[in-house]
Amino acid sequence: GGQSELTGLFVERPESTTNVTFVAKVDSSDLLRKPNMKWLKGKWLDLGSKAGKHVQFKEAYDRNSKVCVCVTVFTFSQTCTNAGGYRCEVTSKDKCDSCTFEVTVEGGSLPGHHRQSGVNSIMSNHTYSHTHNHNQSPLPLSFREKKARDEPKEEVDVWEILKDAKPCDYEKIAFDYGITDLRGLLKRLKKMKKVEPKKSDAFLKKLEQCYSVDKGKRTQMHVELHDPNVQVKWLKNGVEIKPSCLSVLTVFCQCLSLPLSVCHARYVFECVGNKRTLTINKCNLSDDAAYECVVGEEKSFTEVFVKEPPVTITKLLDDVHVVVGEKVEFECEVSEEGANVKWMKDGVELTKDGKYRIKKDGKKHTLVINEATIEDIGMYYVYTNGGESKGELEVEAKELEVLQSIADLSVKACEQAMFKCEVSDEKVVGKWFKDGVEVKPGNRIKMSHIGRIHKLTIDDVKPQDEGNYTFVPEGYALSLSAKLNFIEIKIEYVPRQDPPKIHLDTSSTGSKNTIVVVAGNKLRLDVEITGEPAPTVQGVTHINQPLVSVQVRVETRTTLSSFVIEGAERPDEGQYSIIVTNPAGEDRAELTVKIVDVPNPPENVRCMGVGEDTATITWDPPKFDGGAPIKGYLMERKKQGSSRWTKLNFEVFESTTYEAKKMIEGVFYEMRVFAVNGIGISQPSGNSKPFMPIAPTSEPTRLTVEDVTDSTCALKWRPPERVGAGGVDGYIIEWCKEGEDNWVGANKEPVDKNTYRVKGLPTGEKLLFRVVAMNIAGRSPPCIMKQSVIIREIMEYPKIRLPRQLRTKFIRKVGEKINLVIPFQGKPRPVVNWLKDGEPLENKSVGIRTSDFDTILFIRSAERDHSGTYTLSVQIDNMQDKADIHIQIVDKPGPPINVMVTDVWGFNAALEWKPPKDTGNTDITGYTIQKADKKTQGWFTVYEHNRRPSCTASDLVMGNEYSFRVFSENICGLSDEVAFTITVPIYIPPSDLEYNKPAFKEKDMSSSPKFTAPLVDRVVVAGYSTAISCAVRAYPKAKIVWMKNKMIIGEDPKFLMQNNQGVLTLNIRKPGQFDGGKYSCKAINDLGEDEVECRLEVRGTGTHTQCHAFTHRHAQTHTHTHTHTATPIILSMRQTFIGSQ
Repeated sequence: GGQSELTGLFVERPESTTNVTFVAKVDSSDLLRKPNMKWLKGKWLDLGSKAGKHVQFKEAYDRNSKVCVCVTVFTFSQTCTNAGGYRCEVTSKDKCDSCTFEVTVEGGSLPGHHRQSGVNSIMSNHTYSHTHNHNQSPLPLSFREKKARDEPKEEVDVWEILKDAKPCDYEKIAFDYGITDLRGLLKRLKKMKKVEPKKSDAFLKKLEQCYSVDKGKRTQMHVELHDPNVQVKWLKNGVEIKPSCLSVLTVFCQCLSLPLSVCHARYVFECVGNKRTLTINKCNLSDDAAYECVVGEEKSFTEVFVKEPPVTITKLLDDVHVVVGEKVEFECEVSEEGANVKWMKDGVELTKDGKYRIKKDGKKHTLVINEATIEDIGMYYVYTNGGESKGELEVEAKELEVLQSIADLSVKACEQAMFKCEVSDEKVVGKWFKDGVEVKPGNRIKMSHIGRIHKLTIDDVKPQDEGNYTFVPEGYALSLSAKLNFIEIKIEYVPRQDPPKIHLDTSSTGSKNTIVVVAGNKLRLDVEITGEPAPTVQGVTHINQPLVSVQVRVETRTTLSSFVIEGAERPDEGQYSIIVTNPAGEDRAELTVKIVDVPNPPENVRCMGVGEDTATITWDPPKFDGGAPIKGYLMERKKQGSSRWTKLNFEVFESTTYEAKKMIEGVFYEMRVFAVNGIGISQPSGNSKPFMPIAPTSEPTRLTVEDVTDSTCALKWRPPERVGAGGVDGYIIEWCKEGEDNWVGANKEPVDKNTYRVKGLPTGEKLLFRVVAMNIAGRSPPCIMKQSVIIREIMEYPKIRLPRQLRTKFIRKVGEKINLVIPFQGKPRPVVNWLKDGEPLENKSVGIRTSDFDTILFIRSAERDHSGTYTLSVQIDNMQDKADIHIQIVDKPGPPINVMVTDVWGFNAALEWKPPKDTGNTDITGYTIQKADKKTQGWFTVYEHNRRPSCTASDLVMGNEYSFRVFSENICGLSDEVAFTITVPIYIPPSDLEYNKPAFKEKDMSSSPKFTAPLVDRVVVAGYSTAISCAVRAYPKAKIVWMKNKMIIGEDPKFLMQNNQGVLTLNIRKPGQFDGGKYSCKAINDLGEDEVECRLEVRGTGTHTQCHAFTHRHAQTHTHTHTHTATPIILSMRQTFIGSQ
């Protein structure tokens, strides 16, 4: 961590005083726990280490005021060594404070002062006697104290005195000036001593310690050298910086005083006299590194720090207003690509989780909330290291649409009353109220919620059920109300007769005698009938036809006739006639029933066009609108193969063409549409055919002309820079005359390659060409050639482009295949001729093939007759170019001639021969000579690649007869045939030499004893077995004697002595305190003796149980068979217990 900030925590600070009691008070009201306080003298001495008899600390903490009081009492007497500066420090978790005060000691009469003065006198006399001559008498103490008080004190810099003093005087100087922390003094003095830098032999001026530069700026590093001609190297992070061509060009521009803007080299090296400069242009973060300048064996180091400019926000956040469930996007742009930004809301940083998504696209940063809720309302902030922006999010609750409201009901006793309503959201729940009191379900009262329909059913209606009923959806400021009227039946006797009268009231439904019913609902129309005596219903007809449907019926009572349609359907729509009669007359009423329903689904949903992330969808309106006007449409989409549909709009869309946006390029989608009228939402339409949002590619690039003839033009181009998910299906090439806009297609089908030759062009015309890339999305923007092309053959001189390997002699072996491809150029097409050795080439085994651009000479199996000089000539009119090709066909050589032995002497034989007659059409590179003796008849190589036609065979065995054979060799290898010497083998006569074997002398291995590994001093723990070891070398074998304290160790069972091939081990079983001492080992033989010794110290056990467990674990883990291998375990055990003590 860094340093804590200084804050004012002290309430009362200790003051400079002559007393010996100090009080400090600390305010800890803003701290979580009680602070820590420390008292120090000078800079290092912690008085906490002096606590005890002389210094006492007392602390008190008031929990009400949260003030910590620290009292320090000095009980030592006042002397000059107690005077000086003191410091009190208080620290908490992240806060600290400190204060200093002075203590002045003056002469006075405090208790114990005289006794302390005597001690001071002794110390002063002792110091005086060490600093003056012995023959001078010391001055009285009172005189010196008075003189010290009268004389003004001079400011003395102790550090300057210590710098010039000898190390042996440090302790005396510290004692004279009252410095008690001698160790801290020496540490600080060591840091203060500056080491003078070593003078450099190569550098007059080295690099600065560091360089700082802004990102994108330029920085320069300079050094000056003693030798202006010496070469330097520049290293970056230990890797040499190589000068580039641009670096050299930049230095050249500087020498010519040209502007540096011409060159764009990253690193520029300059050399002017003895000054060397490294310039870094347009620094970026990768240039933040360590740099070195190396001259020979010397180096100069520096560091370059690149400061990155602060990232600012170039496009601020906008406020967003959405509806619950919609997608929210906050978008901003910053000044640097790839910069880090932080999104926050209500002081809390937002991270990527299921609710939030954070996207980066170059300089654009976006915060996405998938489904907005009311809790997301607030202010959103985006922060960079150079700015901030904020945007407010407002989320509005969805509006609930009432598709069918509840209607007033009038029912009689014991009948059923049903209130029904329909809302736009299936997930909405609600409550029913009667006269402001919530309705609870019971035996007679039932409530149901199916989809968007809510029902309240009351069976066996009673008078107390009459009232106002209200449906309230939860979460919406909306209520639907209707009234339930209870009809009481009163029967009165009227003696007179009245003709029947039908009281049909449909005024609330709009049109006269017209009733509108939602399909699927139950229609019950109660028609009051009056008349005396009670009229009877003669019948109900539907469009002048008797009723035959079971769902439509008429229920008749005395004065009431009910017209009932159970689950109204579209066939039930039409005009109904009701006829009632009684003895007094007849009455007739006409009733029109209109059935309304949700519309049919839209038809023929199809995609009319696509873009990079958009698609244009169109559809046909539904054939049946449900009896109510179409208000609009709702659209949904999904990915092909997925079952999850995504809504595209919450408000109805009136048009039948919709542009879907924010889709992923290259992914297949399907669409469906819902129709909406006043009754509700239709069933979904059929899915559209899968379509893919995709955009045409960008235009092709680098359209150039490769070749032009009198009627053709060869073009080539590069693919588009942006292809997209649709790829490239091919290219269309078009041309037009200069000054016109009538483009003519050169190819009907797209071509796959990036080259094409346009044929059938008018000769001599100036034409423009363009190329268009094609894919599933259509044509890309065209790439048009900037300059026109004249369609005319261009005369080009003939030129043979002879390959490099044919410019020298072309050598091949017999039987190999020869295939020479020689390109040439020239327009119009030149005439090609081949000659061999100046004669026309008529050999049928040599094939010639010629194209517009090259000619091929082909030989299936080369023969030596094919060797020679082949001349190729290309000619256009009177212009000609020639080239000679020298072909040499080589074969293995024949055998040498006349191999003979010219001389034999000692172990040697001289051979000579003549070169072969047939050299294989090439030079002989050497000879291989082999020999065979008469006994084994095996051939052994004597020489390989021998260049001369003679040699000398050496290392022959006397008395053997030998035969020799010789192979000739060229670049094809050894000859198939071999040349032998004369049939009579040569004979090597034996010589008269005799071998005298030297006498054997045995080496004397005797040696006196000598210890190669001594005994080592040991410290062991009492009660745990140990061992001491050494190694000795002696011959004959030495006698070993172990001694303890110069006393020979006998057959004591406590000791076990072992000797394993010179490794001597003394095992001591569970040593005690009395087993410590000096152990020695003496080795004696006839030639002398040697002795080694060591000291063994046995210490008492500190933690016996722990040591026993430790030893037990090592005993289980390491099982050793030899005594000398147990020593490392005992050593590690000894080090462990020494560390624990």
